Amino acid sequence: MQHVHCHGIALEVRHIPAPQTASAQAPLIFLHEGLGSVTMWTQRGLDWPLAVCQASGRAGWVYSRRGYGQSDRPSDVRGANALTPDYLHHEAWQVLPEFLNQIGIEKPVLLGHSDGASIALLYASRHPVSACMAMAPHVIVEDISVAAIELVKTAFEQGDLRQRLARFHADVDTAFWQWNDIWLSPAFRPFDIRKTCQAIVDPVLALQGRQDVYGTLQQINDIQPQGRIERVVIEDCGHTPHRDQPDQALALVVDFLATL
Repeated sequence: MQHVHCHGIALEVRHIPAPQTASAQAPLIFLHEGLGSVTMWTQRGLDWPLAVCQASGRAGWVYSRRGYGQSDRPSDVRGANALTPDYLHHEAWQVLPEFLNQIGIEKPVLLGHSDGASIALLYASRHPVSACMAMAPHVIVEDISVAAIELVKTAFEQGDLRQRLARFHADVDTAFWQWNDIWLSPAFRPFDIRKTCQAIVDPVLALQGRQDVYGTLQQINDIQPQGRIERVVIEDCGHTPHRDQPDQALALVVDFLATL
């Protein structure tokens, strides 16, 4: 297992080399969702990051944020070390720049899902990128999001979700509660990055499933950057385009990259 140290925290990392025949292009940085990790990108027999890298001819980097996967985890995430309402800003403006500095990348292609998509948008609002691709991003907190996350909490406490997530995290309770607690906190309800996204000048691809129970289409419609943006609504798709419609999501990403 490979790790990269950022501000004293060891983050689990996977590096995907570019295909041997590929020309030098900006690498892809995969940013996972609120309960994601390096290994969660690879499910149902499909290594989606590898498929994207091979189809686009680019190298890729996948990492788990603090407390997820095999990355270092804080203690007492339901107390003094709980996430704060600006945790996505911290990841985008403090951790991600340091991670990119450690691996020697200056102008990446960001590909984020859910929380990771919000991090990608926030990073692109302050730093140059080759492109920013946001799958099912959160730019505001909607009632539909809170209701869905309440159901996830019930599934974790009373169903088999904890057991299923344990395959992807060294400490499943840390991974779950640091995300669930902040999202259900009244302090997080004012979260709104729409104005911040207006500062983005580089190309943006925004994807969202028609049947996403974690957010309405307002989440991508309200992204109004200065630069070019393509918005695509994927039919028969929920909150995870790369798992619900992997072939279509792959084609959309590769086609967008070909326009850069």
